[in-house]
Amino acid sequence: MSQLRPAIVLLLVLTLLTGAVYPLLTTGLAQWWFPSQANGSLIEQDGAVRGSEQIGQMFNQPGHFWGRPSATSDAPYNALASSGSNLAGSNPALDKAVAERVAVLRAANPQAPKAVPVELVTASASGLDPDISPEAALWQAPRIAAARKMALKDVEALIVRHTERPLLPFVGEETVNVLRLNLALDDLQG
Repeated sequence: MSQLRPAIVLLLVLTLLTGAVYPLLTTGLAQWWFPSQANGSLIEQDGAVRGSEQIGQMFNQPGHFWGRPSATSDAPYNALASSGSNLAGSNPALDKAVAERVAVLRAANPQAPKAVPVELVTASASGLDPDISPEAALWQAPRIAAARKMALKDVEALIVRHTERPLLPFVGEETVNVLRLNLALDDLQG
């Protein structure tokens, strides 16, 4: 009995600290220091939420930039089913999926260079990646310009304006958020 009482008190104290105090403290600090990120990095336009800058969306219209393929199982870009395809590079199913994606992209972008950027045909590890490289966006630019009846240089300038650079040049790569780029494109032609 003498060992049971301290064990129960310690259990209650640690449960209170780790189950209530710590989560409330970290949630409060996150809301104070990083309110946008703590609330999902939501992108609002005209008072409506259009999506999150952290989760990709399905775009397949000729006048929009397309992002990385989604590997989520039941529906594209379903954040509740985040997962990679888990197919090895030697798996014939991966080869088939990539070949099909290349064929779709080449058919939709006949004026683009023959080599399709790899991130347009392979899913990210989460299956939810919202970003592509500037090169992948520029590869799609001729299709966008033709579909929207815009000058190619205007589409390319929009890509350059929406290219996010890493804080330090040797840490990370330049990226373009597909949702932000498409919203800017829609605003431009508003």
